[in-house]
Amino acid sequence: MARAAPAAAQPAADGAPHGTPPRPALPNVSREELLKFYREMLLIRRFEEKAGQLYGMGLIGGFCHLYIGQEAVVVGLESVAEDGDKRITSYRDHGHMLACGMDPKGVMAELTGRAGGYSKGKGGSMHMFSREKHFYGGHGIVGAQVPIGAGLAFADKYLGRDRVTFTYFGDGAANQGQVYETYNMAQLWQLPVIFVIENNQYAMGTSVKRSTMSPSFWERGAAYGIPGEEVDGMDVLKVREAGARAVAHCRSGKGPYILEVKTYRYRGHSMSDPAKYRTREEVQKMREERDPIEQVRSLLLTGNHATEDDLKAVDREIRDIVNEAAEFSQKSPEPDPSELWTDVVA
Repeated sequence: MARAAPAAAQPAADGAPHGTPPRPALPNVSREELLKFYREMLLIRRFEEKAGQLYGMGLIGGFCHLYIGQEAVVVGLESVAEDGDKRITSYRDHGHMLACGMDPKGVMAELTGRAGGYSKGKGGSMHMFSREKHFYGGHGIVGAQVPIGAGLAFADKYLGRDRVTFTYFGDGAANQGQVYETYNMAQLWQLPVIFVIENNQYAMGTSVKRSTMSPSFWERGAAYGIPGEEVDGMDVLKVREAGARAVAHCRSGKGPYILEVKTYRYRGHSMSDPAKYRTREEVQKMREERDPIEQVRSLLLTGNHATEDDLKAVDREIRDIVNEAAEFSQKSPEPDPSELWTDVVA
């Protein structure tokens, strides 16, 4: 098995891998790219905050799993994706949709169950798709998206398309048997699939330390000869760097790659979860010391790449986009009853 690069070492107390040298203020990234990362992560953050508000008002029903705190994962990986690459994930999926360019109006309208939503108001938070953006859904069954993601990669290889599939799942799903059946097939057939384990450390509500004997999930690929690494998922630049290595591996025909991205959600598993399994102090410490958006904001300001006024203008722009999406989601009509008979496969 190909071993991970030094960046894959176990993280130090501050979340960065041991032995990683201090990073210069703006490494291998332009001012424009950094501003783009800031804007995209802020859009996800503000969108999810608004979704939480609408849920509290009773305008969003069913389940609702927010991505607040994990924004650097999908923004970093989307920055190394190319047109035609695919992505599939679990039910914590709003951030993935926005990061791959889906319209906030259509996403929010789906959350409120309106006809203007991506699934015509019939899917809600957990079942949205976009063929145009090659987003193949959030999936409600834990781990179910993993073999489907490998299937998408199989189709691309079979048809001779130079494409990569990003298959996202969490630390809770990482103990599902179908994950390892998929690993075996993906390596056997050398599929161009990147398995992205979004390890937010608590699954549905149980710490990894209490639920898993081998908490280093990426190393489990060794049994199948799949290389991988652990990544600091609170740093968008480190996610991008690791993502570039994974994409290069897959595009060169070497088969699958595993990225275990160590991240952290600020809210509970879903809107109905009070998250009493961790302390407020722990969450606050992560917000103050490791927040992915604040890290980029600091890089922009300390490097004189943007002013406070510049970033306030970005925040106003994002708030306007999110408020417009929320307004659209409430004004869009509910699906016509005849929609019960459409998009049904028998």
